[in-house]
Parts: sequence; C-alpha cells; structure tokens
Amino acid sequence: KSGLDPGGAWHAWGMACLKAGNLSSAREKFNRCLKPPMDLNQLNHGSRLVQDVIQYLESTVKPILIADDDYFATLRELEATLRTRSLSLEMMCEGKIQHNSYYQECLFYLHSYGTNLAIISFYMRHDCMREALLHLLNKESPSEVFIEGIFIPSYESGKLHMLENLLETIDPGLESWGAYLIAACKYLQRKNYYHILYELQQFMKDHVRAAMTCIRFFTHGAKSYTELGGKQTWLLKIKDHLKVYLQEVSRSSGRKKMAFTFRKKMSATDVSRHINTVDLQMEVTKFLHRCESSGTCQMSGSSLPTLFGNNNMKMDVACKVMLEGKNIEEGFGIAFRVLQDFQLEATEVYSKVAKQLVNQQKYSEIRQLLKCVNESGVAAKNDGDNIILNCLNEFKNIPAEDLDNLIQDMDSDENKIQAYVMCNKLRSAYLVSVRQEKTRAVQLVQHVRQLAENSGDDVVKAICAQWL
Repeated sequence: KSGLDPGGAWHAWGMACLKAGNLSSAREKFNRCLKPPMDLNQLNHGSRLVQDVIQYLESTVKPILIADDDYFATLRELEATLRTRSLSLEMMCEGKIQHNSYYQECLFYLHSYGTNLAIISFYMRHDCMREALLHLLNKESPSEVFIEGIFIPSYESGKLHMLENLLETIDPGLESWGAYLIAACKYLQRKNYYHILYELQQFMKDHVRAAMTCIRFFTHGAKSYTELGGKQTWLLKIKDHLKVYLQEVSRSSGRKKMAFTFRKKMSATDVSRHINTVDLQMEVTKFLHRCESSGTCQMSGSSLPTLFGNNNMKMDVACKVMLEGKNIEEGFGIAFRVLQDFQLEATEVYSKVAKQLVNQQKYSEIRQLLKCVNESGVAAKNDGDNIILNCLNEFKNIPAEDLDNLIQDMDSDENKIQAYVMCNKLRSAYLVSVRQEKTRAVQLVQHVRQLAENSGDDVVKAICAQWL
C-alpha cells in the first residue's frame, strides 16, 4: 500500500527461514529479491545481499534436523559440525562439495546469483582448487578473474606448487592456461615480484623470458663490477635457458604442429647472438672485477654499464674496459670485440677514451691507443688522425712537448696543418704547408697568412707574404 520496495522484507524473511533451517522456503523468498549479476565476469563477489547469505551459510553449518528429541538433535548437530570441520580434507580427496547440505546451498546461491569470481573464491576458500580452475576454464573467464581469485591466493598461502601441479594435470601442454599464465607474469612484473616470476617462467618452460629475468637479477642494484663478479651464476643460468630453448626449437622444427604458442619465440640466430653477448659479458665482468680488486679502477659513474643495455651503454663498456686496465693495451682486445660484435661506432669510442686520457694526463697512453687502433686491421685511413683532432679541443691542458708529439704522430699533412691551426701554432702550420705540392701549398700558406693577420701575428704574416 505504501509503495515501498518489498526486496528488504523478502530478504529478511529468507534469512529468517535460513536460520530456522528451512532451506527450501528460504530459496523461494530469496528468489523474489536476489538478481543474477549483469556481467558474471565483473571483479567483485556480487551483491551485498548474496554475500550475506553465503557468509551466514558458511559460518552456521547446521544440517536439517528431523528428530524431535533435543538430546539427539544436539548430538547430531555436533556430529555434523565435526564432519564439516574435516570437510577440506574430504573435498581434496573427493574433489566435490557434497558432504553437507549447507555447502550445496552455498553453491546453489552462488551459481544462481553470484559472479564467477565469487564462485571461484568459494572453491579456493574450501581447498577445492581443481574445481576453481575447471570453473574458470568452462566459463572462459578473463585473466583478471584468474589472478584475483586463484593466483594471488595461491602464492600468498604458499600453494604455488600445488597450483602448478594442477594446471599441468588438467592440461599437460599448458596451452589452455597460456593467456592466464602470461597475465600472471605481467602482474608479478608490475609488482616487482621477480623471484616468483622466475619460478613461474621456469614452470612454463618459457626459457627466453626466464633468461630475460636472469639478466635483471644480474644487473639490478649492482654498484660495481666487484658486485657483478659475485653475480656471475646468473650469467650461466641465462646461457642454460637459451641453450635449452635452442634444443627445443631444433626438436620441434621437424614437427608441423604449432608448439609453444604462448612462450616467447626468438630466431636461432638471435639466440646464438645473445649467448655470445653473455660470453663477452662474462669476460668483461672478470676483467673489470680484477681491475677493481687490484685498485687500477679510474672511472666511476652513477650507473654501471653492461652489454645488456642500449648501444650507448655498450660503448661505455668498451671505454671502461680500455681505461681501467694497467694500460690501454691490456683491455683493448676485449673492447675491440665489443665494438666488432655490436657494430658500434669505433672512432667515437676511441675519441672518448682519448679525451679521458687527456683528463688523466696520460699522453703516452694516447699514443699506445693509436698504435692499437692501427694494428687492429680494420681502422680507416684517417681514424688515428681523427682521434687526435678530437682530443685537441683540450689542447690548452696538454704540455707543449706532448702536444707536438701527438701532432707529429698524424699521418696526413693536411690533418697536421689543421691540428696546428687549432692549437694556434701558425708557424708550424706554415712549415708543413710549404712542403706540399705547389698549387696546394699556395692555398694553404694564403690561409695561414690570413689567420696570422686576424690574430695579429706579424712575424708569421711576414714569413708567409715573403714565401708567396
């Protein structure tokens, strides 16, 4: 008469029937106020009303009593409660919740009015992980339901191995679980739970991704190559994963069927390249670890370069190896392989090293660097000259004798002239200019005369004018 929503009244009546143990009457009352969710895959446990019903049924396990005798009733109640307490054990053996009418009632309400997450969470609460997984598969629920309802509760309660065993029992190839497992890996990565991630990747036999996680374990948080020296077991694990992957690829290449659809793929060439990178990183680690231990270490930076970074980082590794040995020659071989293997811009690296050597006032080492570059067999004609020219921006800091020695080491007269001009040594530039072929000599001397006039060097200006 008053036009109020009768839902609340039906719900209260239904709860009263439940408490009285009249389950069939409760179903009828609840049918008038409970509604199934619009989306079964929403990430919640359904309406508050349904949750209240389930909560009551779970907390008050009380079978329907037919006997009138209070003593027997109490005994039967006790027996039923004890039986329910051992329910988890029975369910693990049977795999079905069928031992108690109140649990059957929970399932009735969950299947009629609950979300998939609510049903799965109910199974998980009562140690029925297999049923939870089968329900997930049958309903083709999205991966968020798997993570929220099954995966997080499993690892939080230390049952990850149990989950893995069940996944494998239900589908030995794990193909049905592919999307769920990849989603779980992404979730763990977002949370920075790398140890659980690595364990899961090994279970998935996803060797390429497992190798990538090992790279993270190797590089993360290390402040020195001494620290990296102690983490070399991760490099061995990377190699192991990549080798196993190569074996699996070669074994499955004969078969036509699409194997390993959810596992990360990589061409055999790329895998071999990565194995070479790991080998080279091991050499670099051992070398720099030894240098740090013997105290020859010069360079220190905020981040520690490894060969697993981008090209700039790899170039930093090559520089570090050359600069941190007893002399340039000691680390040049490894640095040269880094430059070759990754096809890096060699001249840029050599110039960077030369500038560092100028800052460290190791001028004889620059000459040793040029010797190594020339003997490497792949240096272009002007590489050595360009390395010296790049150093000369710092010429004010270089003592005159060392500066002259460096310029004298250049191959091309044109480059020597350019170097002398850069260092304001116009007389020396004039002396090299006049040794050139007549037409070119005239051009060069005219250029030197002009520079002398601009800088107010009357002596050199007069010599040039006289020669011209």
